[in-house]
Amino acid sequence: MTSAFALSDHDSAQLPLATELIAVIVASSGGAARILTIGGGDRLPSGPLESRHRSLQSGLRAWVEAQTRHQLGYMEQLYTFADPDRTGSAPNVRVISVSYLGLTRESQKASFSDAGWRDWYRYFPWEDHRAGAPPLIAAAIAPRLSAWAHGATTAALRRERRQRADITFGLNGHRWNEELALHRYELMFEAGLVEEAHRAGADLRERAGLFGRPMVHDHRRILATGIARLRAKIKYRPVVFELMPDEFTLFQLQQTVESLSGRLLHKQNFRRFIEQQQLVEETGDIATETGGRPAKLFRFRREVRIERAIGGTKLPTPRS
Repeated sequence: MTSAFALSDHDSAQLPLATELIAVIVASSGGAARILTIGGGDRLPSGPLESRHRSLQSGLRAWVEAQTRHQLGYMEQLYTFADPDRTGSAPNVRVISVSYLGLTRESQKASFSDAGWRDWYRYFPWEDHRAGAPPLIAAAIAPRLSAWAHGATTAALRRERRQRADITFGLNGHRWNEELALHRYELMFEAGLVEEAHRAGADLRERAGLFGRPMVHDHRRILATGIARLRAKIKYRPVVFELMPDEFTLFQLQQTVESLSGRLLHKQNFRRFIEQQQLVEETGDIATETGGRPAKLFRFRREVRIERAIGGTKLPTPRS
């Protein structure tokens, strides 16, 4: 990510350092992938690391609970952002952001007026392929990327830009790869197609028709990092368990995986895979509020939670 305000190594070395903790907190509700935000949806829960915090995680948990009244469960470190040209909440300070990915259930409502759950596809509308490729890719994004590539100063750079656009967005014979969410956002940033690029001082003339809801600083880049990590992770670790209620139908489980991956799954193949992996067991009860035929309720086997956390397991997601 480039910026007109990039600092030299000497300048950045003179700035005081501050550590910021940022949380990408994900839930799945009603077939929608949701993120917990503050600032009316403009930022992720975050706050500075302070001397009173026993650890990075405890500091982050304290900030999330203070800002949203939501207690976190599963968490893992996501990435550390330390680019010298990052923009942050503290001026004249080099901010190092340590981000975490948290998985939870949307069972507790944030008590503050500016905190709440948002569908993550509002920020990345090009990522939801459950009904096929979003029309805005062919109608708007692809032409803008083509114009950006054509405007490169050399033939080699034009070719490199076209190849990146084709691979990341599944164009011109390339298949869509849902795990490239961060690559797509960074390409959009470089091409000047998201608002954050202009905030950072990119030398770009066309400011109309920017895509997706922006966030403050580089929070949308951090969110894209979380999406890419989670989409890869659900293929080999049972982290989706953290998003499910204690009892659920197989349709609800499939909807959750689809909401995260942004791709539809074949119903029978999905159920056959779940059965072969012995991930779940019947509870003996049925769900009557499904709107159709009563459906069996399942729960994750206790042994699976323990064994799979160590050895790993795949949940079926579309292959590119």
